[in-house]
Amino acid sequence: MKYDFFVSSNREGTNAEKYVLREKLFGRSDLIPMWVADMDIDTPPFIIEALKKRLEHPNFGYEEAPSSMYKAQIKWMKKHHGISFEEKDMLYSHSVVASINAAIEAFSGEGDKIIVQTPVYPPFFKSVVRHNRKVLFNPLKREEDGMYVFDLDDLLSKIDKDTKLLLLCSPHNPVGRVWKREELEKIAQICLKHNIVVFSDEIHSDLVYAPNKHIPFASLGEDVRNITLTALGAGKSFNLAGFAISTVAISNENLREKFKKVYDNIHFAQGTILGHTATQSAYSEGEEWLGELKTHLMKNISLLSDICKKYNDKISFIVPEGTYLAWLDCSKMGFSDKELRDFFVNKAGLGLSSGISFSKEGSGFMRLNFAVSAQIMKKAMKQLDEALGEVL
Repeated sequence: MKYDFFVSSNREGTNAEKYVLREKLFGRSDLIPMWVADMDIDTPPFIIEALKKRLEHPNFGYEEAPSSMYKAQIKWMKKHHGISFEEKDMLYSHSVVASINAAIEAFSGEGDKIIVQTPVYPPFFKSVVRHNRKVLFNPLKREEDGMYVFDLDDLLSKIDKDTKLLLLCSPHNPVGRVWKREELEKIAQICLKHNIVVFSDEIHSDLVYAPNKHIPFASLGEDVRNITLTALGAGKSFNLAGFAISTVAISNENLREKFKKVYDNIHFAQGTILGHTATQSAYSEGEEWLGELKTHLMKNISLLSDICKKYNDKISFIVPEGTYLAWLDCSKMGFSDKELRDFFVNKAGLGLSSGISFSKEGSGFMRLNFAVSAQIMKKAMKQLDEALGEVL
């Protein structure tokens, strides 16, 4: 089947976060919002049909997360990522951020250190601080060609007996890296040696572009699996964020019981009927749609790349290996972070995420979400082209 990604439904008036908050965040409501990580691409039609079918039943009382949903996800993970989980390993969570917060409580105490590899999705370090833990900043190292890698020497120099947890972003938001096996293995060996638990956020794992391949951290060996919690979900891949559903996979019984103590105290419950329906449909029927989506996203990457090549004295980016997020290096423009944000908002008419919000290492950068229809992407690139053309 051929899916259409040229146009998408108008989200104005639907309470969509990225539209409702434009005035509050950017001071104007007429810009194209390309910040929060959901898609301006319609959710797949087969998921819509599954939801319609469930709505035919007129009772929406409490529902347990169905075994069939987990089985569909387990089958997907085995086929696409080569890792086998058991149903007992899987726990419902309404968001990856909620799972991170539960893991912080479960595997560390006040004053303990938690490793965060910046620049990174802001809730990683904000969650640590809110729980009265200490952020052990292990910034990624940016090489001469702009590619980011782990800084293992820095990590080893900072770890001590109070270091309890590493929050791994894989694939990485915002820099777009899909970590290679050998890179992950070096991180794993350090964590094993120092008894550090790893929370691996793999929510973008299905959004990886060939020839890159996502390597689940827990797949690196039985010893690594035994120190790993894996955050998964269909929310990013199939535009289901509004259903507030994800999964935490924990194979080690001891880790799972520690996590569940916090999990049960919070009362995560079992999610929503329609969330279960949508997730099962995504993992059961979504392979072809996802393949076509990634082809479309690569076309959007190409449009952005053309603009950056045209104005390479002002803006550049490394084509992401995964995610639908572009990490734009705007440092050559010579703007402060405030001026840079103002340029995108008031000159280009685009609402992006400021790089500085991902930590100080993000200064001079902007994050652009290119998971939009072809129509929106062409309009956004036209506006960016005209704005950059006016910069002296």
